[in-house]
Amino acid sequence: MSEKTIPYKIYLEENEMPKQWYNVRADMKNKPAPLLNPATLQPMAYEDLRPVFCDELIRQELDDVTPYIDIPQEIQDFYKMYRPSPLVRAYCLEKKLDTPAKIYYKFEGNNTSGSHKLNSAIAQAYYAKQQGLKGVTTETGAGQWGTALSMACAYFELDCRVYMVKVSYEQKPFRREVMRTYGASVTPSPSETTAVGRKILAAHPGTTGSLGCAISEAVEAATSMEGYRYVLGSVLNQVLLHQTVIGLETKVALDKYDIVPDIIIGCAGGGSNLGGLISPFMGEVLRGEKNYRFIAVEPASCPSLTRGRFAYDFCDTGMVCPLAKMYTLGSGFIPSANHAGGLRYHGMSSILSQLYHDGLMEAVAVEQTSVFQAAEQFARVEGILPAPESSHAIKVAIDEAMKCKETGEEKTIVFGLTGTGYFDMTAYEKFNDGKMSDYIPTDEDLQAGFDGIPRFQGNEF
Repeated sequence: MSEKTIPYKIYLEENEMPKQWYNVRADMKNKPAPLLNPATLQPMAYEDLRPVFCDELIRQELDDVTPYIDIPQEIQDFYKMYRPSPLVRAYCLEKKLDTPAKIYYKFEGNNTSGSHKLNSAIAQAYYAKQQGLKGVTTETGAGQWGTALSMACAYFELDCRVYMVKVSYEQKPFRREVMRTYGASVTPSPSETTAVGRKILAAHPGTTGSLGCAISEAVEAATSMEGYRYVLGSVLNQVLLHQTVIGLETKVALDKYDIVPDIIIGCAGGGSNLGGLISPFMGEVLRGEKNYRFIAVEPASCPSLTRGRFAYDFCDTGMVCPLAKMYTLGSGFIPSANHAGGLRYHGMSSILSQLYHDGLMEAVAVEQTSVFQAAEQFARVEGILPAPESSHAIKVAIDEAMKCKETGEEKTIVFGLTGTGYFDMTAYEKFNDGKMSDYIPTDEDLQAGFDGIPRFQGNEF
């Protein structure tokens, strides 16, 4: 099909929207390792997880054989309020870069939460409501997940209690207020409201917090209140499953115009948006049908894939959660107070960790100032102010496009634009004022985290 017939924005018709989520684990030869009970070091079964998670979400978490899982009609109907999201041809960026590369981005910022997080938030709130629960607890880093979950809980009339990483709570008051507007309670983490929070504060006075800290508090709160469960916005298998609506829509949109991507890029913190984007394409690779190049982009300040260890580790700083096998910096690692808010988790999804370990995906770490340079370059030509997290993917997409300019190759690049940056203006202010710095942890900094990874037979790294 002629390039001239490809519109700036490719939308799907309502009948083309996904009716099932895709479970990439079904096609993985090497399955992600199971969650382990930290007390017994045995794989956790359904009954072991029931005190923490919603029943149906546990089934999805443990299912590594069913390739497609039906999306309940009520969730499909909710999706129609803001989906399908557009796949955009970045013609203006291509022209500015003077590159032969063709650049597309899947834009997930067209809802009030400003990010892709609503795709899983509404699913998790739905299953909590179906189970007859009173409410849910969670953590949030930059605030996109907390915002999305507060919206979903308001829709289903569920109580929502959010533990927000303290540095983000202070840097992003407007996102905090959106959560409160939707009825959520928001607590800066670590806090004095939980036993684990008090323990972390005693060990790390004045800490700016981490996602690992906030997870510990949210889990403690959920397990101490009747009728509550804990829900998570990234990392877990179930969350990547829900986010595959991103990749499924992207694939249908590309197929409509006979577009075959060469490179697919996503920012990576816990892994939900990257996993959601690449899963349908990765499935083709795993089945031997196609070949793509996948690039995960993470902040140099929290480099779990590029400098972490592939091992079983606690999912939280308080060490109350199960052990997951993943690329990790150690559950005690607390990254610098930078602006890569949603990319500050110490570990990476077990699914993505296994795919990376098997050589099916690349990873690069980029520095904060270069990310914001790319963000401003993108905003000035494409008309969208991107979230700092999304801008990691923008940075590497531009890098790859410039390589095409050097070689003359006409590669097709697709990246995930996970959300907007309108609640991140403190970060943009610091960048524009020249007050933003780059922090890269030393080997000694990382070793302190690695020293906390549990040692037991079979967990060598």
